[in-house]
Amino acid sequence: MSSLPIRWPEITLTSAFDLIAIFLIALILNRFLRILTRLIVKPATSQSRAAQVREQQTRTLAGVLYGALSKVVWTVAVLTAMRQFNIDPLPALTVAGLASVAVGFGAQNLVRDLITGFYIVLEDQFAMGDTIQVGDTTGRVEHLTLRRTVLRDTRGALVTIANGEIRTVSNLSRDWSQAFVDVPVAPEAPLGKVMQALEAASAEMRNDASWSQALVDGPRILGLQGLDRSATTVRLQVRTAPTRQDEICRELRRRIQTEFQRQGFSLSVVQRIELANVPPSSQETAKPEAAN
Repeated sequence: MSSLPIRWPEITLTSAFDLIAIFLIALILNRFLRILTRLIVKPATSQSRAAQVREQQTRTLAGVLYGALSKVVWTVAVLTAMRQFNIDPLPALTVAGLASVAVGFGAQNLVRDLITGFYIVLEDQFAMGDTIQVGDTTGRVEHLTLRRTVLRDTRGALVTIANGEIRTVSNLSRDWSQAFVDVPVAPEAPLGKVMQALEAASAEMRNDASWSQALVDGPRILGLQGLDRSATTVRLQVRTAPTRQDEICRELRRRIQTEFQRQGFSLSVVQRIELANVPPSSQETAKPEAAN
C-alpha cells in the first residue's frame, strides 16, 4: 500500500529568526497602537455629566480604532510569515474574502448594531444613567455597548434592545423636564379667587428650599384650559430638573388641595349615574321620565 509523501515546509535557522522578527515587530506595533489610541482618551476632570460623557465617547472611539488597526497589523504579519514558507498568500486571501462575504451576509444585523452603537456614543444621544424612551419602552440606561442597550423599566425589569433596532429615541434626562397640572374647579367658584389660591400654592412651593432646587421654571398659571357646565379647568406649567417632574407635580397638587381647603373652594365633582343590567327598552323609557 503506497502512501502519499507529505512535504513539510523547510524551516532553516534564518527562516526561524525571520518568523521571530515578524512576530516581535507585530507585537511592538500592536503595543504602540495601544499607547497611541490611549492618547485619544480624555479622562474626566470633574464629576459633571459633560466630562463623564466626553470620557466615554473618547474611550469608545479609541477602542474601535485600536481593534481595527490591530487586526490590520496581525493580518500583514501572517501574510508576511507565509512568504517564509514559500506559500502563495493569494489563494488564502481569496478564500478569506469569500468567507468574509458569506459571514457579512449572515451578520448584517450584527454589523448594523455595531455601527448604530458607535454613532449613539459618538453623537452623545444618550449615556449610562440617562432615562430614555425607545418605542413603547421607557427606562434608565443600565448598560450600553456598541451592540446593545439595556434599560431598567418602571416594572424593574431589564429590557435589552439591539442598537440597530433603535430608530427614534427620546432622552428624558437632558437639560430639563416639563409637566402640566390641570386643576378642575366647580363652575360656581369665583375665578379670580381661584387664581389667587393657585398662585399662593405655587409661590409657597417656589419659596420652599427643599423643592426650589428641583425647579427650573414655575410653577406658573397658563390660564383656562377647559370650560363647561361641569367644571372650569385651570392649567399650570412647571419645568423641573430632569426626571423630577412627577414628584414635583404630586407635591404641587397636594399644596393646591391644602390651599383650596383653607380658602373653602371645592374641586369639581361630576356625578355619573349608570344603569346596570337594564334592557335597552327600559333605558329608552327612563330617559323621557328623567327629562320630565
